[in-house]
Amino acid sequence: MKPEIHPHIGVALGMEVASVEAAIRENPDAVAVLVNNPTYYGICSDLKAITQLAHAHGMKMLVDEAHGTHLSFGDGLPASAMSAEADMAAVSMHKSGGSLTQSSLLLLGREMDVGHVRKIINLTQTTSASYLLLSSLDISRRNLALRGRESFAKVVRMAEYARSEINGISGYYAYGRELINGVSVCDYDVTKLSVFTQGIGLTGIEVYDLLRDEYDIQIEFGDIGNILAYISIGDRIQDIERLVGALEDIKRLYAKEGSSLYFGDFVQPEVVYSPQKPFYAEKETLPIRQTAGRVTGEFVMCYPPGIPILAPGERVTEEIIEHILFAREKGCSLQGTADPEVDYLQVIKE
Repeated sequence: MKPEIHPHIGVALGMEVASVEAAIRENPDAVAVLVNNPTYYGICSDLKAITQLAHAHGMKMLVDEAHGTHLSFGDGLPASAMSAEADMAAVSMHKSGGSLTQSSLLLLGREMDVGHVRKIINLTQTTSASYLLLSSLDISRRNLALRGRESFAKVVRMAEYARSEINGISGYYAYGRELINGVSVCDYDVTKLSVFTQGIGLTGIEVYDLLRDEYDIQIEFGDIGNILAYISIGDRIQDIERLVGALEDIKRLYAKEGSSLYFGDFVQPEVVYSPQKPFYAEKETLPIRQTAGRVTGEFVMCYPPGIPILAPGERVTEEIIEHILFAREKGCSLQGTADPEVDYLQVIKE
């Protein structure tokens, strides 16, 4: 299912309940619904309604909750997967919970067979687990249990303060709960400080690079239109002040007329095949400029955030080629292709 794209900031919105229901009816052999919630940008779907819909059709509800560790530890934050009665949720504790990178949890709903899940995990995961990662998970779990609400109340206050200050600088748009429309955006995770930058004539990746290179500020990522600063339980108000001051300085020193900027995030490729066929199909490698009209056999994505511009089985168009080349020109890290420079693209052999 392809989510709606916001017409101004160019980010994917949540999964609409009506779209999920239509997909269920069109795919009667499907056994589960998988939703990414919240998104990297903080967008939330109506998890409760989608879960009820999945269960009404005898399906499991699975949630990629990588960016939602904190949702259970704050008043006014979006509903967590478990509170919405999902069946399973993968939670990346290392993103907002404070544990070491690569450590995460798999949460199970009441109706799941714990023994069966454990058996599958034993079949697919290493028997030589990292006790460093496991201990960091337990330490972080304890910290959240004892001080989680206090810690994330502070994070929310800092994020909302930053949002207010940044929106006072003309040209930037630090978006938040005003995006909620009850359909494609049913809630917003205010701990995510997402800022649309094209109003000052710069792409998000350009602002990201300036913050890192000129101001020694490392934020989470920049893409074609936005930056994301991941405010954590380790940040202080002086860190927020420094970020706001740097953004104001960047506008004063580097802002330019933005009519040449590309809104490529609005591109919605045509899906010709499911990913399985192009994965196994015979492929040929062509200069990217010669691939318009062909079906791609590999991913092309800006990482972070890692959302594909093209996925295997989708048709390449001139517009998509321009998007890829624009992203490369502006400094985005393009990944997923056999050619690391993305001068060439693998397509299905005709």
